[in-house]
Amino acid sequence: MAEETHFGFSRVPLRDKQARVDEVFHKVASRYDIMNDLMSAGLHRVWKDIFTARIKPSKRAKFRHLDVAGGTGDIAFRVAEAGSASTEVVVLDINAGMLEEGRRRAAKRHFDGTLEFVEANAEDLPFPENSFDCYTIAFGIRNVPRIEIALAEAHRVLRRGGKFLCLEFSHVNVPGLDHLYEAYSFHCIPLIGRLVAGDAEPYRYLVESIARFPDAESFREKIARAGFERASFTRLSGGIVAIHSGWKL
Repeated sequence: MAEETHFGFSRVPLRDKQARVDEVFHKVASRYDIMNDLMSAGLHRVWKDIFTARIKPSKRAKFRHLDVAGGTGDIAFRVAEAGSASTEVVVLDINAGMLEEGRRRAAKRHFDGTLEFVEANAEDLPFPENSFDCYTIAFGIRNVPRIEIALAEAHRVLRRGGKFLCLEFSHVNVPGLDHLYEAYSFHCIPLIGRLVAGDAEPYRYLVESIARFPDAESFREKIARAGFERASFTRLSGGIVAIHSGWKL
């Protein structure tokens, strides 16, 4: 019997999940920015600012940064702006549509030629070990079919002393807010998707994938098992999202 995994609340063959996720993001790529603003009331920008403030690229020495599942460039642009001429930023995504949107945005913001865009799988990174000083993945890890393999790959490509950072939706831990957030997620977000992007189903999957994702402590344990030291997390906005971190020491 074929190995199965979750696709939102559904069970699908493991071999089929990546293609289904790709289809979702092909559909949302052109409206990704506006939908993020509408779904989070602009909070995603604050979360990303707090997240990237933890990277601190060196101003003096060469600093290589890998942003995985970062096709549209939101994190990469922030890292490049915070760095210097010696900062190298690689944006990796499995979805060609998201990468195309990122290249378009990079050109618009005059980042074309300063960032490298790579189409590849988080479970099979096309880089040698000890290649990067920092690895980030923002709102992407929950869409990876085999999270443990992606974490192992993150550990492999980081240099000793390198930092792993993940920004992901989590479980609300404020009484009352949890029920409001659940109602908003399942009833309002698909409706916004239908009205603005013309299709509710991709956003229904995204909401279900958030609900299925492990709580912050369980995911911290996964990061530690992948070999990262000092694995920890910080909840933001009552636990709606969490920043996870670890070090390759």
